Amino acid sequence: MRRFAIIGHRAQSSGKLPLNDLAGSAGRMDVLIRALMASLMTSHGFRRDTEIILHLWGGPGPKRRLKIVGSEVRGIHAEERSVAGQIAKVIREPVPPIGSWTKRSDGIYDSGGSIEETLRDWENSTIIALDANAERLWLENSVIPMKSNPLSFDTEDGNEQNVGGIDIGFILSDDQTLDLDEFDEITKRSIGQTWLQGHMAIGICHFLIDEGVTLNL
Repeated sequence: MRRFAIIGHRAQSSGKLPLNDLAGSAGRMDVLIRALMASLMTSHGFRRDTEIILHLWGGPGPKRRLKIVGSEVRGIHAEERSVAGQIAKVIREPVPPIGSWTKRSDGIYDSGGSIEETLRDWENSTIIALDANAERLWLENSVIPMKSNPLSFDTEDGNEQNVGGIDIGFILSDDQTLDLDEFDEITKRSIGQTWLQGHMAIGICHFLIDEGVTLNL
């Protein structure tokens, strides 16, 4: 299973989302939407072994978490405004209690809480925070295989979906710095010395897992 969490320090958590100003008064919601699309979407559908949690910390009101599950989600198209419309429907609703997920539509779940709750949800996952100053995410002698050998994958047996391989979660921030030093369960890793935009970093993580590059975990 591949998991992504992106922190939106200013991202609007409640109220009417300004669809015409996602980069401004919505608190850089555009950054989170691009991260969602990079996490879940391929050119012809959704990654069924992937989920993403959007952390909306910008208010008004308490912090909110939105979880979108690739194997379940419906009604989202590969266009930022379509994704924003789905988010807008959710944040009009009251923030649910911390520790419980409320289903808002197929594959979209809503909860209160912060990064601590996400770490508890991911207690059985290897958790990586991307940091340009850390060790590389791959081992020194790793190579890109000539034939793809995914580290995480999904298979279907009749109507039943099975996810296999590694269980790994990646934490990213928006355009603001995120301090995670207090969390011992998080390992910092780098995908290069240049700080990349979140959706580009997610694409690289997917590529490494898709191809089966040996990771430095």
